[in-house]
Amino acid sequence: MTERTGRPEHTRRNVLWGGLAATAAGIAVPAVGAVPAAADSGDAGCPPPPGPAKVGRNDPRHRSLASRGYNRRFAGRPEHVWVVGTTEHVVRAVQEAVDGGKRVTVRSGGHCFEDFAADPAVQVVIDTSAMNAVYYDPARRAFAVEAGAPLGEVYRRLYLGWGVTIPAGWCPDVGAGGHVLGGGYGPLARLMGLVVDHLQAVEVVVVDRAGRARSVVATREATDPNRDLWWAHTGGGGGNFGIVTRYWFRTPGARGDDPARLLPAPPPAVLSFTITWDWNKFDKASFARLVRNYGEWAERNSAPDSPSARLYSEFQLNRRASGTIGMIGQVAAASGAERMLDDYLAAINRGVAVTPVRQVRNEPWLAAALAGPPGEPGPYWRLKAKSAYLRRRLSDRQTDVLYHHLTRTDYDYPGGLVNLCTFGGRVNTVAPQATATPHRDTVMKMLLINGWEAAADDHRHIAWLRELYRDLYADTGGVPAPADGAFINYPDADLADPAWNRGAPWHTLYYGDNYARLQQVKAKWDPRNVFRHTLSVRPA
Repeated sequence: MTERTGRPEHTRRNVLWGGLAATAAGIAVPAVGAVPAAADSGDAGCPPPPGPAKVGRNDPRHRSLASRGYNRRFAGRPEHVWVVGTTEHVVRAVQEAVDGGKRVTVRSGGHCFEDFAADPAVQVVIDTSAMNAVYYDPARRAFAVEAGAPLGEVYRRLYLGWGVTIPAGWCPDVGAGGHVLGGGYGPLARLMGLVVDHLQAVEVVVVDRAGRARSVVATREATDPNRDLWWAHTGGGGGNFGIVTRYWFRTPGARGDDPARLLPAPPPAVLSFTITWDWNKFDKASFARLVRNYGEWAERNSAPDSPSARLYSEFQLNRRASGTIGMIGQVAAASGAERMLDDYLAAINRGVAVTPVRQVRNEPWLAAALAGPPGEPGPYWRLKAKSAYLRRRLSDRQTDVLYHHLTRTDYDYPGGLVNLCTFGGRVNTVAPQATATPHRDTVMKMLLINGWEAAADDHRHIAWLRELYRDLYADTGGVPAPADGAFINYPDADLADPAWNRGAPWHTLYYGDNYARLQQVKAKWDPRNVFRHTLSVRPA
């Protein structure tokens, strides 16, 4: 049984007490269905695209553009930021940076957990946030999404225009640019696969060995000589091979010219839920039972044909000082959703004496997609994040480690959490080498994150997270086993630091056996290593 309430009591700022609330799964725009000027230069009625604007340090816009990042731990000091509106603008900006010997990087939504764009060594930032068009491209029989389009706008335009969607992330303000590159996932991934499983083509600005910047379109088609570049963008991570300016999406095997049949349709409605348990009513044994129940349910219900693939949840194991253990999620169904949620919570709470409080909301799918998850953080916090994939539930030893670090009395900060997300389903139907995303036999994904406000507290809050991760994976060198791995869109520079990683190399954790092929793509398409960061693919 669960207690029910019809009115949510939690806000985005207080879902997790005083620290961090996180989810695991960023100008003028054309009318829905219109092809923008960049794609149809013959349409004189379209307004010109914004930019290019080269914003230097003396420009009052510079501070806003230079600090438009998600993690307040990092602040870049670029000489200038390019605001671009077309692929041609990006080519121009990259060429100027290469000619001047300047370190260059790109930013779309700005949600990176590490300093890839906000690195003080970066001299030029190319900001693609003004490139936000979403439209149907009849020439490619696919939907074009520019790199700066926030996911919420992608959902809105695809659904209102054609009744379709892509199974991307839950946070509506994340930019498509970096999200897709990491093999982005969201509440519909168990039903539809990863967003990269629907990627038909990608447009990338690259730099050749002679230092010439140019744009290249690479497609999924087996006959495309640029296909390796497309493949590298199906999970190879951002900032590696060039600057993506546009994606095209079409589900493999989709036939005909009717746009409404070329991508999956979302459910008409979803049941969104928030569940909370009183942390203070748990002891070590009941906590272990709750965590084990969650993991065992994921093991039983992550097959591609599982009816429960419609249910997505994030189990928020907060620190005890926060007062609650939480869960958020959705059931993607127009009917039968309440029954599925009832059965799910009964399984999770079996043998646990603590009664959870349930808040539910049945709403149209688009409304839920635009609202995003409850408790989405930032950009207010200084953050540190880590990740792992799970092919089975956490072991009893690992659950004991969680309990210890979530209840430690020598660390009194209420922020910090371990977020376990249901995964698998259709994600696991794709071969590990078919895309650059190799993790295709998982049942859960884990995000470990801490957030705080004062720079003076960096060391102790990062130390807590590092110690938790190290102890969770004490049997495999302080990091996940190579067969499990980690998620490149939750980048963690510690994985490249031997002080914290005595196990599998960082590139094995992120890319598995696909790394050697990614290195070959890197050597071919970015031979000068123009696009690089702490965890970037190294040339072969």
